[in-house]
Amino acid sequence: MKIYTKTGDAGTTGLFGGPRVAKDDRRICAYGSVDELNAVLGIARSTGLGEKLDGIISSVQHHLFSIGAELATPNPEEHNLKWDGISHVHEMELAIDDLEKSLKPLRNFILPGGSTQAAHLHLARTVCRRTEREIVSFSRDRSVSDASHIVVFLNRLSDLLFVMARFANHQAGIADVAWVKG
Repeated sequence: MKIYTKTGDAGTTGLFGGPRVAKDDRRICAYGSVDELNAVLGIARSTGLGEKLDGIISSVQHHLFSIGAELATPNPEEHNLKWDGISHVHEMELAIDDLEKSLKPLRNFILPGGSTQAAHLHLARTVCRRTEREIVSFSRDRSVSDASHIVVFLNRLSDLLFVMARFANHQAGIADVAWVKG
């Protein structure tokens, strides 16, 4: 099988089990952003996060792929691609609580940065927030199956990525970068 099919040369793409749509369709933008988030997390993993953070992100990446498959399918239930993310939200909350035990309480806003690992996790957090916004926009379309479970997952994931960035700085012995009003 060749990687190039030329079927998208006219600016359309095929949905799984569905019609062809424009490549700028809100559905395509939504699952494209999920894919981008997954790639950014892959970059973060390549920076040497340590076993604990790497394991969390590995699990998240698999969930993101499942989310992308659901979003790429007009009738995910029909194709057994509806992703159930509520239990995974709870897992992320437990991870947040566990990581925060090692961190000093926040007393001010912080800027993205510090260690290379933290900077990449902050970047992933911002991509996650944009992805969440795009899925909220996409899910307003009445022909779309309910995506609230995906929005909740991404909302919690951005919280997790924020805490992971702080934890990465803590592991590296680097202080978070405090925001100073300019």
